Amino acid sequence: MFDKLAGIESRYQEIERLLADNATLNDYSKVTELAQERSDIEPIVASFRDYRRMTTELEDAKAMVEAESDPDLRQMALEEYNNLVTQVPQLEQKLKTLLVPKDKRDDKNVIIEIRAGTGGDEAGLFAADLLRLYMRYAEVKRWKTEIISQSESGIGGYSMVTFEVRGKGAYSRFKYESGVHRVQRVPATEAAGRIHTSTATVAVLAQADEVDVKINNTDLRIDYFRSSGAGGQHVNKTESAVRITHIPTNVVVEVQDERRQQQNLAKAMEVLRARLFEAEAERVRNEANATRRSQIGSGERSEKIRTYNYPQSRVTDHRIGYSSYNLAAVMEGDLDGFIDRLNVKDQTEALGGVYTPGSDGSDDDE
Repeated sequence: MFDKLAGIESRYQEIERLLADNATLNDYSKVTELAQERSDIEPIVASFRDYRRMTTELEDAKAMVEAESDPDLRQMALEEYNNLVTQVPQLEQKLKTLLVPKDKRDDKNVIIEIRAGTGGDEAGLFAADLLRLYMRYAEVKRWKTEIISQSESGIGGYSMVTFEVRGKGAYSRFKYESGVHRVQRVPATEAAGRIHTSTATVAVLAQADEVDVKINNTDLRIDYFRSSGAGGQHVNKTESAVRITHIPTNVVVEVQDERRQQQNLAKAMEVLRARLFEAEAERVRNEANATRRSQIGSGERSEKIRTYNYPQSRVTDHRIGYSSYNLAAVMEGDLDGFIDRLNVKDQTEALGGVYTPGSDGSDDDE
């Protein structure tokens, strides 16, 4: 690990020299590239330098404790030594975490697709609840949101809804939401008061730029049709809705929320690029025989990732064995307790460790 850290520090110093070179400064694209690389490795270099300084101070404090005859000075050295003995291992762990390869998609905006699963109308209402949950979470993070496409279920729910979240680091947080979410509660229409179980599937896609995904126009079939959603007389007169089919992969995207055809076309292309971007990322992961395979966007994941139990006011994430008994707060966007633990799980496994779930995530209400 320390050889790798020394190599990163050497590269950092080289970048500093290049950025001070007039020849480099005349090449704007090169300056931008080098500045981004420096920004990426700067936290690692700073922590590595802190680690070296602290290990030196630890050795000095230890030597003073062993050699100092003055009781007061020896006590001061002992206190410093005890403090550093705690800090140095913590900083070493931080360095290990910083060396975990960063997902290049983490800083990207996201496109989130929520689909009602089993449970009929109640599943559609749950999909609407998840939409509100994510909108509130984005609001807390001060990220911008926008509905791209929606298909209402008729009683205030959604059979499907797609929306965009724009903000730095959005994917790094929302990526853990992909999978099957399950709700257990008494529906408003249930006269007998029986608890029903319904599901919704969430897919989180990193928004791809044109440079991320090259799409040939000849590979697209674009159809325009009349919107079936809200919009009054306008929807009956204008073919503003758009359906794009990517012929090589047979990926189909429909958008009909905007009144103007070109707006729907632009949004449909955003979703298409995101889906193709994720499909390519999945292919690379599979070829590398990754230990964990993402199910984002497949809609076929059978294993539930989280259960929302209303009678017990409990939300349990089954991947980490963690439960919150404040369901109301979670539904208002309090997701960080889950996301932070899922991030720790990711980092632990990336470092070759084994994540041990908590003991409070038992699924005793099957």
